[in-house]
Amino acid sequence: KVRLSKLEAYIARKEWFNVKDELTRYMYETRGAVRGLSKTVQQKEKAEEFFQAMEATYTAATLRKQEACSAAAAASIAKLDAFTA
Repeated sequence: KVRLSKLEAYIARKEWFNVKDELTRYMYETRGAVRGLSKTVQQKEKAEEFFQAMEATYTAATLRKQEACSAAAAASIAKLDAFTA
C-alpha cells in the first residue's frame, strides 16, 4: 500500500516512468500474494477487480493521460481496501 500512495505525487508531476516503475515493482510480488490469500469466490472477484484497476493505472501512465491515471490509481487503492476488509 505504501507504493500505491506514492503514485499520486508521481502522477501530479507527470513522472510517467516512476509511475510505471512503482507498479512493476509492486505488482510482481503483490499479484501472487493476493491470489494466494483469495480463498472464496467473492475474494477472487475482488482480487480480479484490483488487478484490473492496477492495469488501468499502468495503461493510463503509458498513454500519459493524467486524469485517467489519477482516477485509476485512486480506484486501485479503494479496490485493495475492499479486498483486505
